[in-house]
Amino acid sequence: MSGKEEVSFDPKEHQHLRYNPLRDSWVLVSAHRMKRPWAGQVEKPPEEHIPRHDPCNPLCPGNTRANGEVNPDYDSTFVFGNDFPALQPDAPDPGSNQHPLFQSKAARGVCKVMCFHPWSDITLPLMKKEEVVKVIDKWTELVEELGATYPWVQIFENKGAMMGCSNPHPHCQVWASNFLPNEPALSDRCQRAYYQKHGEPLLLQYAKQEAERKERVVVESSDWLAVVPYWATWPYQTLLLPRRHILRISDLRAEEREGLADIMKRLLTKYDNLFEVSFPYSMGWHGAPTGPYLKEDNSHWQLHAHYYPPLLRSASVKKFMVGYEMLAQEQRDLTPEQAAEKLRNLPEEHYKTRENQEK
Repeated sequence: MSGKEEVSFDPKEHQHLRYNPLRDSWVLVSAHRMKRPWAGQVEKPPEEHIPRHDPCNPLCPGNTRANGEVNPDYDSTFVFGNDFPALQPDAPDPGSNQHPLFQSKAARGVCKVMCFHPWSDITLPLMKKEEVVKVIDKWTELVEELGATYPWVQIFENKGAMMGCSNPHPHCQVWASNFLPNEPALSDRCQRAYYQKHGEPLLLQYAKQEAERKERVVVESSDWLAVVPYWATWPYQTLLLPRRHILRISDLRAEEREGLADIMKRLLTKYDNLFEVSFPYSMGWHGAPTGPYLKEDNSHWQLHAHYYPPLLRSASVKKFMVGYEMLAQEQRDLTPEQAAEKLRNLPEEHYKTRENQEK
């Protein structure tokens, strides 16, 4: 008999692997590393004093963009073709006579920019609920319009200079492509495999499980659920899910869009309140493919949104995906349960609203 006392597993103390069923991959969780001292890079806090209207900002109403076009004096959402698109509709085909190690395919599509609001000094959590509903309505229109032709329509928002967004004006991008990109293609395979094996959409069952367990729930309502996923890689990553089986954002009912606007404001307010800063992130929507896929059975799909924020310890310390993450596999320090608890316990009144009231 060994004299060594057996230690029981504690996810907050002992490293372990967690499976991500959406990517068929594993994440290394090393919560004990949060105890180590930090002497790494400190990011510059985001600019807080942003003018409501900057005559030099190409996204503001009435201003001239790089291609010489003048924006209308819009008072709600505003969509225009990206002046520097990554995808264009008329690119030539590379041809099929290629070496197997040097393959190319045709890449065609359109890229649009969508402004959320005419003011530059406002973000989604500070907008009125009815203004956020208009953003969701416009997302729906774009998915229906572009999805009639293109297999994939990617809505995404890069918020904050830390995420490579050089313009503070509240906006997102919408790229439609004639191909299924890597991430949704992988997600499609994983969701299809789960559905074929279990007879239920992966994320519909996952939402039910998380709603019962509660430990990773950040905010919830009768129609929506936002959690730090069990397999999260980024410190305060969240997954936003409908409770009903919904394939695409265009399938949402009017009351579900209202509920989505409300839960987005609640979630993003908690993000901002965490370090009392306009929280940077990259986010995007994933739903069933469109275009030719509209005629196919996509019952394995469930609409969802990913939020990937980089901040870890403070408003100025972010997580880097380097070294082991780039060369071996994804790794995180803070457990998803710890991150969810921190976010869940934050107030739902925005810190700026509280500051203004105190003034």
